[in-house]
Amino acid sequence: MAGKKILMLVGDYAEDYETMVPFQALQMIGHQVDAVCPDKPKGDYIMTAIHDFDGAQTYSEKPGHRFVLNADFASVDEADYDALLIPGGRAPEYLRLYEAVIKLVQDFDVANKPIAAVCHGPQLLAAAGVLQGRTCSAYPACAPEVRLSGGEYADIGIDEAYVDGNLVTAPAWPAHPQWLAKFAELLR
Repeated sequence: MAGKKILMLVGDYAEDYETMVPFQALQMIGHQVDAVCPDKPKGDYIMTAIHDFDGAQTYSEKPGHRFVLNADFASVDEADYDALLIPGGRAPEYLRLYEAVIKLVQDFDVANKPIAAVCHGPQLLAAAGVLQGRTCSAYPACAPEVRLSGGEYADIGIDEAYVDGNLVTAPAWPAHPQWLAKFAELLR
């Protein structure tokens, strides 16, 4: 498989594993991954957060790493990329407030390019209006947003992934093996 060019939308307090693991794993198998964040230039960084499942009613949050951006959001164009990746964490809740982010997500979907979103990443899909009539997984707390946006929530195991056309979604980082494998299949 020839390497693809993948755009990864991140922001402060994106989930650490959901940012670092796909970024590194996709490069390991030959793809180029450009990580961008609105209002932050190439070379700047985002702070990540580690979300863990340790017995509380929801995930716990711990400080993560500084993740360095390797591209500029201001210069990205959907036409220059083969796919889009959206990590979860808290970043999607405020990234969806950027009109340019919403338009970018819509452009990838209209072009029917592969889109991978995990955990809270589907908040961007819902805000962009691309879930109407489609099935999508997400962190369970995001199920109401999936449904309110006209999508059907895929209630799957935390270590599973779901594919609907060009979308591959999963509830959280324990699904990385399935989520990334299914995304890699879409990239072919």
